[in-house]
Formats: sequence, C-alpha cells, structure tokens
Amino acid sequence: MKNRSLAIIIAVAMAWCAPLARSADLSSTSSELSALVAKIKDQLQHGKKTEADLAPELKEFDALIDKHKGEKTDDAAEIVFMKAMLYLQVLDKNDEGIKLVQQVKQDYPDTKAGKSADSVLAHMKQQQQAKEIQSTLVEGSQFPDFAEKDLAGNSLSVANYKGKVVLVDFWATWCAPCVYELPKVQKMYEKYHDKGLEIIGISLDKSQDTLKTFVKDRNIPWPQFCDGKFWDNKLSQKYGIQSIPATFLLDGQGKILARDLRGDELDAAIAKALAKP
Repeated sequence: MKNRSLAIIIAVAMAWCAPLARSADLSSTSSELSALVAKIKDQLQHGKKTEADLAPELKEFDALIDKHKGEKTDDAAEIVFMKAMLYLQVLDKNDEGIKLVQQVKQDYPDTKAGKSADSVLAHMKQQQQAKEIQSTLVEGSQFPDFAEKDLAGNSLSVANYKGKVVLVDFWATWCAPCVYELPKVQKMYEKYHDKGLEIIGISLDKSQDTLKTFVKDRNIPWPQFCDGKFWDNKLSQKYGIQSIPATFLLDGQGKILARDLRGDELDAAIAKALAKP
C-alpha cells in the first residue's frame, strides 16, 4: 500500500541527518540525535512501535531537548522536530506531535525545522480532514457522487451506472501494490461485467499521457479519471484518500457495500451483490 505519509521517522532521519553524517565536523548534538534515531530504527525493525515500547527512547529525547534547550541552532531544533515526527508518523498521536511542531516554530523560528513547521502543520490539518471524511464513508452509507470527465472526455459519474454494481478504484501506475492487484481486477471485470459490474478508475498519476499509455498497453477497458495532481487529485481530496489502492464497492443505488477488499474477498462480495434481486 502506498501511503501519503510514508515519511516516517526513519525517512525523515535520513533526509535530515545523512548530509550531516557525511561531514567530517559532525556536531556533538547531531551525533547524539543520530545515535538515538538509530536506536529507534532498530526498535521499529523489530516491530516495536508503541509508546510503551519506545518509552526509553522518548526519555532520551527529553534528556537531549533539556540538554540543548538554551541553543537556537538547526541541530537543537532537529531534536524537537524528530520527536514530533515520532509522535506523528509512528505513534499516531497527533495532538502530542502537533504541540511539538508548534514548539519548534515558537522556539526555533530561524532554523530549518522552524521554517518548515507551518507546512507540517498544514499537512496534519489536511490529514485530520481526510480522516473525518473517511469516517463518513462506511458500509451502508451513500457514496457522494461526482461529475467529471474521463480520459476520453466522456461524462463520468456513479450515477451513469445506476442499477449496476460499481467498483470505484483509487490507484496509480506508480503504485506497485495497485499494479500487482490489477490482473485480478481485470479477471473480475471479465467475469462479472456482463452480469452488471462496472469499474471506475481514479488515478493519482502525475501524467495523463503516462496513464493513457499504461491503460492501452494493459488493455484496461474501464474509464479513468486523472487530473495529473498526484496526491492532490481532486477526487482523492474529496474522499479523503491517504493511501492506495483504495476501493469502494457500491450497489445499484450508490450505497457502499464494502471497502478495500482484495482478491477472493472482493470476488465474493461482487458475486453476492450481483445475486441480489
């Protein structure tokens, strides 16, 4: 599954600390942080991802922050920022993470981390809004419709397929799990299309030309929506999509029957939906 928030603490650590690690005059502060990040990376690789699991590392963060609290440098700001990322991207504790990012913004405004704080906070707000949208898209609820154009310029909406069972599939050609799942979805389409199954692809590709070539090469027969905006795809925003593949199976009236089913489970759900009078 490709997730918009894959920049977990390990990736952030690599992006922020790697340049420093290559420097001959690596600061003691950065060395301390790099050592702590390495410990956390090791814990994560061993499946330890809860606040209780990482309690010793969190105490080390507090000790480092306290040790360098009088400094207003990039290195000192990174310590607080990295602790924020741990809460936001690993522990999934947004309130604690946001407080720490706000602390970075307030206490280290002229540092790299301080200057990036607003963008991080904006992203967290967007994530929260997405969660709120997702919480409304439950089984039995009406799937909010859309009115767009597909790659061929034809009208595209769920309403176009009233009375049909519809699979709305959020995906992208750059998403390996999506591409892996594609042959199975194609087989289901061939198996059930004549019985009333329709599929609507919503691609998060950056290029419509790339998508068109892929669709042609793979002989994908169902319509696709793509505005080339990547994760800011208009419809992915509308439905709060934060990871792909993401699917919604809808009945003939546009109500959600199931979400994010794969393989045999999806096949069975489609068969069941089509069997209903």
